[in-house]
Amino acid sequence: MKLFASLPVLTAALLMLAVSSLSVAQAQAVPAIAPAEVQSAIKASFKASRPGLNLQSINASEISGLYAVQVANGPVLYTTADGKYFVLGDLYQAAPGGFINLAERAREGGRAELMATLKPEDMIIFAPADQPAKAAIMVFTDVDCFYCQKLHQEVPDLNRLGIEVRYLAYPRAGIGSNSYKKIASAWCADDKQAAMTKLKNRQRIPTNVCPGNPVEAHFKLGQRVGVSGTPAMVTTEGRLMPGYMPALQLASALGIAVDPELAAELQKKQAAAKK
Repeated sequence: MKLFASLPVLTAALLMLAVSSLSVAQAQAVPAIAPAEVQSAIKASFKASRPGLNLQSINASEISGLYAVQVANGPVLYTTADGKYFVLGDLYQAAPGGFINLAERAREGGRAELMATLKPEDMIIFAPADQPAKAAIMVFTDVDCFYCQKLHQEVPDLNRLGIEVRYLAYPRAGIGSNSYKKIASAWCADDKQAAMTKLKNRQRIPTNVCPGNPVEAHFKLGQRVGVSGTPAMVTTEGRLMPGYMPALQLASALGIAVDPELAAELQKKQAAAKK
């Protein structure tokens, strides 16, 4: 840990940029399931140390002799074949041009499966009106979060860029909080889009926490996929992008080609907003 703490901030930032870009570009490989005798040995060893630990899967890793153990609702551990020794942390591959976060690539697959279970009617969706969507992002949001409000102001521009915004609720103060009541009221409103926009503009809407609203389910899902703050965006491929991004930067991250005239217009708009 001290080694990484001593790296200059700029170097660390460039390293993370290389890692994140490469992890998205690489194709996902299907993990090979560990042999039955290895699985039995690892499970027995872990059970002897932590009887209540639930192991979701045990697969071969990219390092010979180490196996990737997915703990249910927890991290990935890299363990020896007998399960007596393990390391906790992401596994990286040194590839031409940068490092690839192999652990994050595996997490993306799991996130994509979880996000695919969502129903459109349980989300508040802002879709492009005059063109088919080129990409979609699922955004865990809190109506009291400044950068969530800032992102919502750019939803019309995101739609112009061909990006569909699908909102999921993530009240950071927790279930039952005032933020929960506000955002649940948006999901319970007759016009969910209008209610969400009013809340993001710091306007009030009638409190209406209806039974069966999906806010608590969204909150728990966010915790499962690794959300630690808002806004947190997840692509349909399972890539987690925490934090706010300007519309053009987000389009670039999603691989969307932007018309030069529209790009120039949005760049000018963004520059004016900074003044």
